[in-house]
Amino acid sequence: MTRTATPSLENRHVLITGASKGIGLEVTRLVLDAGARVTMLARNATDLQSAAATFPQSASRIQTVQADITDENAIARAFAQARKGAGPIDILVNNAGQAASQRFDRMDAEFWNRMLQVNLTGTYQCIAAALPDMLAQGWGRVVNVASVAGLKGYGYVTAYCAAKHGVVGLTRALALELAGKNITVNAVCPGYTETPLLEGAIANMVAKTGMTAEQARANLAGNNPQGKLVQPEEVAHAVLWLCLPQSGSINGQAVPVDGGEKMAG
Repeated sequence: MTRTATPSLENRHVLITGASKGIGLEVTRLVLDAGARVTMLARNATDLQSAAATFPQSASRIQTVQADITDENAIARAFAQARKGAGPIDILVNNAGQAASQRFDRMDAEFWNRMLQVNLTGTYQCIAAALPDMLAQGWGRVVNVASVAGLKGYGYVTAYCAAKHGVVGLTRALALELAGKNITVNAVCPGYTETPLLEGAIANMVAKTGMTAEQARANLAGNNPQGKLVQPEEVAHAVLWLCLPQSGSINGQAVPVDGGEKMAG
């Protein structure tokens, strides 16, 4: 009986956006453990340096690049810098995003556009910057960190839901375009996850409803049939799985990591 090789990303260059915290930081940890070269990208250079310093044993395989994913020119420069330091980009993990809530009748165009720019257009711009490398080498993985809000609706976050539904639609359509080119495009859709982004949501609920932070946290955890918040490492393991060479037949999928919330909804 032939044994399957241990899953590995050795000799692969992985670029991760929003890599300095939360899910992005956990993805960085896992792909480094799998042997990859990693470019960590985020807006805040100080946070990036601090995050990279938590992996001293892998320092020779990490580089950091600072960019705002809503700035097309900054993305072009950052991806060029990434290639110069670690070679063509084999795997792109689009993790950077932003969530904000607002009642629809109080929402203005600026708010709407900001949610789409960060969560949807930023994802598009990063794919557009990385895809030429994947096409040139005939192999690639794109993993978009969307949200269960890309699979169902929630009140008071219409712009965020619209953007994340857009990410899922982008994932499914582009997967079909690239299916014959040995490049897969998939999405991971977390439920409420214990990240700095969630802390912002909790603070907003406290300010608007008068709940305590503990009550707000319990309220969000209650959306999950398992009665808990998703952990960043749980999402990161799903991302890693989709990055592996052994996952080549998984394409165009939106994988919920939500304790069964989508089914319950």
